[in-house]
Amino acid sequence: MFLNVQKPQVGLLKLFKEESWYMQYRYSCVITSLNLPAEQVWNTYKHRADAVNRIKELKYDFGFDSFNMKDFYATEACLNMAMIAYNLMSLFRQAVIQQDVQNTLSTIRYKFMAIGAYMIKEGNQTILKLSLAMKRRESFQRIVDTIE
Repeated sequence: MFLNVQKPQVGLLKLFKEESWYMQYRYSCVITSLNLPAEQVWNTYKHRADAVNRIKELKYDFGFDSFNMKDFYATEACLNMAMIAYNLMSLFRQAVIQQDVQNTLSTIRYKFMAIGAYMIKEGNQTILKLSLAMKRRESFQRIVDTIE
């Protein structure tokens, strides 16, 4: 028994005015029950794609994949604490860091929190000396200025 299989044709469907941004992708598909034009559907759903990144961040950076306790209320308390920590870090990202890129907790910890330092005393003043490379020092100074 022989099957007659034809090679599928590959083409790019031009749905939007801007052609440069989607040339890097092979395909994209949105299935919805909305009765809207294609561009409006895409604009409605494009912000939801980042939800997968937030779930991964909760899972890997905040331990959402492994805090199941024996007691229901203990598990609920852990969930609530993890969500409070996530929301605080999210507010820190939005209000203090103010970057277009949403860095994960591990990146924020490396860039802004895990910094070697020592304290010295000059007269009546205590000074915190941070050991930051020049590239990291600029971004850290910008955050300190934002906080002030």
